[in-house]
Amino acid sequence: MYTINMISSAYKVKGQGVASCYDEQVLLIKEGLADKFSVRENRNGERFRAADINHYHTIDPAFFIGNQWRPACTVSVCYVHFLPETVDESLALPRPARAGFYWYMRRFYRSMDYLVAVNPVFAKKLAELCCLDPARIRYIPNYVSDGLFRPAAAGEQALLKAALGLPPDRFTVLGVGQLQARKGVADFLAVARALPDVTFVWAGGFSFGQLSSGYDEIRRMAKKPPKNVKFLGIVPRERMSDVYNACDMLFLPSYSELFPMTILEAMCCKKPLLLRDLDLYPPILFDCYMKADGNAEFARAIRRLANDGEARREWGARSWEGHRHYTRESVLSRWEDFYTQILEARERPVKSRRAVSAGSQL
Repeated sequence: MYTINMISSAYKVKGQGVASCYDEQVLLIKEGLADKFSVRENRNGERFRAADINHYHTIDPAFFIGNQWRPACTVSVCYVHFLPETVDESLALPRPARAGFYWYMRRFYRSMDYLVAVNPVFAKKLAELCCLDPARIRYIPNYVSDGLFRPAAAGEQALLKAALGLPPDRFTVLGVGQLQARKGVADFLAVARALPDVTFVWAGGFSFGQLSSGYDEIRRMAKKPPKNVKFLGIVPRERMSDVYNACDMLFLPSYSELFPMTILEAMCCKKPLLLRDLDLYPPILFDCYMKADGNAEFARAIRRLANDGEARREWGARSWEGHRHYTRESVLSRWEDFYTQILEARERPVKSRRAVSAGSQL
């Protein structure tokens, strides 16, 4: 039996998707591949109980150092959840700090034997960013357990709305994510103002505090939102299925994403999706979502769903069809193939790793 050491510090920051990705990944492998892989967690830098694979989910300096001292037989993998362009729109870092962080990010990614991207569009960008052989980069999507996220039973929505203090008889739109500029929070509020007879709910907060991009402006808007908007703050993940099911649709006006866990969660709950028309969505979401560009188009799409029960059923069914593309069996099969292939070829990446460590200077 092979051993995988899952390594992450995502729990340091509440309300971010990386922690959810990590939880789902660990549980998926522990339950689905227990006959082939033994999973250990956060044993960075171990020498005497070397793992066959060190799988990193965050890029902490301690992990970078530990990776340099790992045994030659251990294959290193990093699950890439962000690139400089997504960080640019998430955190307000001073220019010198930003430049240093991006240099380190590239250095960390290059130190890995393999990288796994959560979106095929960003797999190519990752190869260009780090000057890497595309063969060292694989695409495997995020995964959400339909044991934790599932559609509510008939008649349950009214109770869930009451528990959240939401009007029982009004169409309710949900936004989920950190409160930062790239998530389109300002547009979410503008659309809410244009639809005063619709309830808007946002689940998420300032996970990175004042470093969050647009912190001052969003904080000011959140203090005095339109009367039809409710901010829930950071909601524990085990309660989020109830939040999705209390609402009638997911509206995510983000300007950039990789593969948001919130979309997968909403699809598991069979909720219609309204997203900004971004290039990265069609390869992963196909025709399972409504797309719009601009607040007027967003408002028209929401109004249509609010007034047309048949449209709600249609887009709910399409969302559910999207969920079927990312079932447990489908994603688990990808991970099994990937882990098996890199272990079979482990002698080749050991040589390339040493060459990179000795000769790469970014």
